[in-house]
Amino acid sequence: MAEHMTALRLDTATLPLATWENPAKGTLHWQSLFSRGQTDTDSLTCGVGIIRKGEHFAAHRHAHAEVYFGLEGRGTVVIDGQPHDLSTGVALFIPGNAEHGIPVAHETLRWFYTFAADSFDEITYRFSPA
Repeated sequence: MAEHMTALRLDTATLPLATWENPAKGTLHWQSLFSRGQTDTDSLTCGVGIIRKGEHFAAHRHAHAEVYFGLEGRGTVVIDGQPHDLSTGVALFIPGNAEHGIPVAHETLRWFYTFAADSFDEITYRFSPA
């Protein structure tokens, strides 16, 4: 960890959208906000997930725990087989190695996500068999 970090401000309107190269992993998009290698930050990696009507985020797991916080819309996140509603103002804690995903979006859903990791590159996604 750096001895002293400098505060950063980002505007999502200026950030590119990313997506998986393999659509079987999901057809959602995301914007990385803070992640070492892209920003001069450490300790936390976060971004905004965006899933539009009809899109999906395949079931997966990773060692890092994760938090989702609903920004816009409504959807269902399935965590270890249990459905959880995610909507504006709702937070979900997803334990490390818990299987989770969004089977299908019935409307556009935007959420903030964060991991206790220096970089998004540290998050190893393990997708469940379809």
